[in-house]
Amino acid sequence: MAGDFAQYLPLELILLVIAVIFIIMLVLTIVLWVKLSKLRAKYMMMINGGGSENMESLLIDMQGQINRLKEGERNAQESIQQHARIINKMKANVGLQRFNAFAEGGNDLSFSVAIVDNELDGVVLTGIHNREQVYVYAKPVAQGQSKYTLSPEEQRAIALASQKK
Repeated sequence: MAGDFAQYLPLELILLVIAVIFIIMLVLTIVLWVKLSKLRAKYMMMINGGGSENMESLLIDMQGQINRLKEGERNAQESIQQHARIINKMKANVGLQRFNAFAEGGNDLSFSVAIVDNELDGVVLTGIHNREQVYVYAKPVAQGQSKYTLSPEEQRAIALASQKK
């Protein structure tokens, strides 16, 4: 009989261990089921909106905003390029050369002023001063040259203006 009891003991012990493992697995399954239910509820709330916009309309709105930003950036770049072209054509480089037009006396009251853009297009103004009068001449300039003969003073004024680019 003692041998019989020893034979049944391992079977009962095995059944007991299997029962304990089954209970632990059942508890873990219930815990995971509860967590999955909560996660599913959060997911459905996010997808369906939960009182606010749903995810699809949110993504569509965000894509629309991105497209508007890209269009605004493109417009800004075009505007910058247009302003850069305008600025390059502005007559912003000025060179001034004063000189004494007549050797018999006086001061450096005569002058040549070059007003040109970055391509050296513009005008040269020259004022010749004597005791009674001042004569002012204007010569157009294209790429640092003029179809009219430029005096050394006018050439110097253009050279001074070109240094300010």
